[in-house]
Amino acid sequence: MEDSRSSRHIVQFGVFELDPDAGELRKNGAKIRLQDQPFQVLQILLKQPGKVIPREELQQRIWPSDTFVDFDHGINNAIKRLREALGDTAETPRYIETFPRRGYRFVGKIENEGARFRSLAVLPLENLSHDPEQEYFAEGLTEALITTLAKIGELRVVSRTSAMLYRGARKSVREIGQELQVDGIVEGTVLRSGDRVRISAQLIDTRTDTHLWAESYDRHLRDVLELHLELAQAIAKEIRITLTPLDRAHLAEPQTVDPHAYEAYLKGRYHWNRRTGDGLPKACSYFREAIAKDPNFAAAYSGLADSLSGLGIFGFVSPAEGFGKARGLALRALELDPGSCEAHTSFAWVSLWYDFDFPTAEREFERAIELNPRYATVHGWFGWYLALMGRYEEASTECQRALRLEPLSSAMQYGSGCVYWMAHRYDQAIEHLEKALDFEPNFPWSYGFIGLAYQGKCMYEPAVAALQRAVELSPHSTLSLLGLAEAYALAGNREQTQQILRQVEDLSKQQYVAPYFRARVYAALGEQDNALSWLENSYEERFSHIAFLKVDPHFDGLRSEPRFQDLLRRMKFA
Repeated sequence: MEDSRSSRHIVQFGVFELDPDAGELRKNGAKIRLQDQPFQVLQILLKQPGKVIPREELQQRIWPSDTFVDFDHGINNAIKRLREALGDTAETPRYIETFPRRGYRFVGKIENEGARFRSLAVLPLENLSHDPEQEYFAEGLTEALITTLAKIGELRVVSRTSAMLYRGARKSVREIGQELQVDGIVEGTVLRSGDRVRISAQLIDTRTDTHLWAESYDRHLRDVLELHLELAQAIAKEIRITLTPLDRAHLAEPQTVDPHAYEAYLKGRYHWNRRTGDGLPKACSYFREAIAKDPNFAAAYSGLADSLSGLGIFGFVSPAEGFGKARGLALRALELDPGSCEAHTSFAWVSLWYDFDFPTAEREFERAIELNPRYATVHGWFGWYLALMGRYEEASTECQRALRLEPLSSAMQYGSGCVYWMAHRYDQAIEHLEKALDFEPNFPWSYGFIGLAYQGKCMYEPAVAALQRAVELSPHSTLSLLGLAEAYALAGNREQTQQILRQVEDLSKQQYVAPYFRARVYAALGEQDNALSWLENSYEERFSHIAFLKVDPHFDGLRSEPRFQDLLRRMKFA
């Protein structure tokens, strides 16, 4: 088995360093903008310096047969971009040498750093109270510690989603380290007693299974945020990472938070992380409680904004009740903490799905990435934005960055599947969505998009089966129900389609029903006037999914219609 440590070290050459885990090339410590394909070329060349890497090998590893550009154009452009980033030339190469019609070779001098820790995983803190009602607390403290450690720029920290998969796992530290490809693991316990909390943590070298450091802390709940910073700084010192001035600024003393507000916030995060129809309203309730107890708690505003946005995008509430309210909350979070990556991400998401203000959305996503390039959610959501704009290669790059940060995340696999569906790359969409279901077998929206991908391949029987499963898992969602009606319509089963439409009409008297999905059903039935009327209704109501209008293949038959063209203009797509 390949030594996982070799792929985790930062590689230094000249004034440059390549960080494979962060997906970054840096010059004198400053990040250089480099697209994913030239980055992958450099990474492959650096693994075998001095050796000519054949063009055929690069093609097999980076340019699969179904990409949007031919290989010759792709490799030539990638090498050109790479040389521009390195200040190199083909005529007098310092780093990249070309062998015409054969391949490329890295000719620079490499200076690998020593075996200092570059990556960590924080395993779920064990709840010593063994009270199931306190699980949210242990999980929330784990997530907060991961977030704090991730602020150290030189350190890759495994995401909460991936780490939580190891809750109660009967595996050795060495095994977990190899699976997550990390140098060290932090594990520990938490015991809550009233307003007091005791956290014990230890640091283990996964390569030698050696315990390097252990400490216990007893604090009042109001001091827990400060404790996270203390832990992060102690760990950084132990693993010989030098904190930069920017790292120290990120690890500055946090605001004091009302302990009861923080407890409510942790409960909100617990339910938000599950992203279910039942969990999102609970998350909203707890975030509101946190805000009521501490009106200056920026993270609670951002959490409430994201939860309301989730209810809106999944069609559980109207656009005004979901994204409309989320907008003001995201702005309030930004007002309280302008340097919050999460707040900028929340505002970008609202700007995309509710305001349809695409320039603002792009600017906010880029600002969030600048503040925290290791926040996987912002890369995944930025990928959605780019795909909705028809910028599929850039969208794929962002999805790959998200997956590098959270390879075991159902949400990141789901998002990648959706992006590939928008790009009409249905086989890749199905591949990612099936991986999402491996991690979270009962997530209805993964089944929904698998159904759409099968529709794109004209495979209507598995499409119907997938959407039937989505309805079973989310019985209160009219989005899933209308998705099933659309699948029946495309399969030629008009009777079942009409039956669901009548059912949805009855439900509309009790709950919000997304007009965009009605439009898709009527488009599948070939009823163009009805489809266009429901699309116009979607635009007037500002229902989020109208943002799919430019790329949604289900409306390809309507694109030449004047009313459809007018909608595209109003959305500023044309």
